[in-house]
Amino acid sequence: MGLPTDSLRRFRLASLGIVVLTIAIRLPALVYPRPIDSEAMYSVVANEIVDGGRPYADAVERKPPLLFWTYAGIFEVTGKFNWRALHFVALLWTLSAMAGLYVIGRNLFNRNTGLIAALFYSLFQPWWYWKNLSFDGEMLMNLPIIWAWAIAFRNSSSRVRLELFAAGVLLGAAFLLKQPAAIAAVPLGVYLLLPSYRASRSLTRTNSVIQAAIFTIGFLSVLGLVAIVLWKQGILRDAFYWTIADHDIPHVFWEAGMLHTLAFLVVCFPLAIGAILGCRDKTEIWAGRSPQQIALLGLLAASVIGAAAGARFYFHYYIQIIPPLVLLAAPYYDRRWFGTMEPACWLLRPKITYAWLALIGIAFSISDWTGLASRRIPSQAGRYLFKHSASADRIFVWGQSEGIYLDAHRRPACRYITTFPLTGHIFGGTVPGFDTRSRILRGAWATLEQDFARHPPKYIIDVESDPKTAENPVTNFPILAKLLNKRYQPVARTDEGMIYRMR
Repeated sequence: MGLPTDSLRRFRLASLGIVVLTIAIRLPALVYPRPIDSEAMYSVVANEIVDGGRPYADAVERKPPLLFWTYAGIFEVTGKFNWRALHFVALLWTLSAMAGLYVIGRNLFNRNTGLIAALFYSLFQPWWYWKNLSFDGEMLMNLPIIWAWAIAFRNSSSRVRLELFAAGVLLGAAFLLKQPAAIAAVPLGVYLLLPSYRASRSLTRTNSVIQAAIFTIGFLSVLGLVAIVLWKQGILRDAFYWTIADHDIPHVFWEAGMLHTLAFLVVCFPLAIGAILGCRDKTEIWAGRSPQQIALLGLLAASVIGAAAGARFYFHYYIQIIPPLVLLAAPYYDRRWFGTMEPACWLLRPKITYAWLALIGIAFSISDWTGLASRRIPSQAGRYLFKHSASADRIFVWGQSEGIYLDAHRRPACRYITTFPLTGHIFGGTVPGFDTRSRILRGAWATLEQDFARHPPKYIIDVESDPKTAENPVTNFPILAKLLNKRYQPVARTDEGMIYRMR
């Protein structure tokens, strides 16, 4: 049965309003003419793929291959260095994730709950920090995770549920976009085996096991298919090393973890309090939906583990926590805004909540506009190289400044587009008194010499040339220091560091 005419009109207006709000929130990124944060790393690898190279062999980064293939597909269609196209795809990706959350909320409760879930994701996904507008791994993996859960929560009287194969495929794809997504498959698999799930659908234990098996086969099938592709490209071993094996935890950044977690809870307090009160509510919001509530709480716990797993606690890691939070909070706010539920305190009265959310949106927008405004101009080093080098010239950046390759529109001379394998750099911050050279990848310097022999760098950019701030000065690495001495001469000093040209 369709909605009455007035209700349908209001629903369409509300949906349109949420879409317009999402565009407004992401407008700073849509008009930004450069890559945002981690987009630079992924884009250097993707551009190598577009130029006929292979991830991990021609450009090293530690993310799974589907992320690079996604970027490469965008640049293949729209052209390399097309940042506005990349950010437009990020907008569509966000809207698609919101659509999945709407479907889950509508199927579990009603249309209002679905719209609230979509609204909350639109508002809180790029929480507070301008870097969270980046088309990053967490944003990428959220889309297939959300739709996998939408399929799993779908009402079905089937004993077999073949659609769970698609849910498994989606979660396998999510893992191939960002590693922590794999943990999201665990609570969904447990959900299919819950006694309350079987009881709600009149299933036997055998039916439940068969459904879990179908889901698992879907997950494993996409991993197997990608493994075959990587094997045929000759990079399966490299892909396994860089995405799985090269992820040790040399240091836990406890202080950053406490501060960033506190910031997340403060900024996203409406979500957190809504999820808590919704689960504790005496009117039993989740009555008759016990297996779904258990599964979503499991997904929340898994997402928290995923955010903390790297022990670095970057702000964008917390984006993966947003989907389960909004799904747990949305039904509470539906009862508060459209039902007769009395607020737990005056702060949660509808008008106060509306004003609160509006202020959050305005604060996020100001933070994003101001954060990106001072970074619109390409790096000095990139501009110098774009002007003084030929399009076929290769360059090498010493340090963690891969964006220079993109600003210069030049290809890297070495597969190490950032130099952490050559220096042992620890991601997450500096650890006082720790000599990172003990973590240098075995054979990395020999690999660098081989890459330089194949395509010598016309220019080398040393972004570690300031002795006051250098974490890994060239003088600590004799092979590069000797090469610079014998074959290169300094030609320019920029804000980023010293530029050397081949003699």
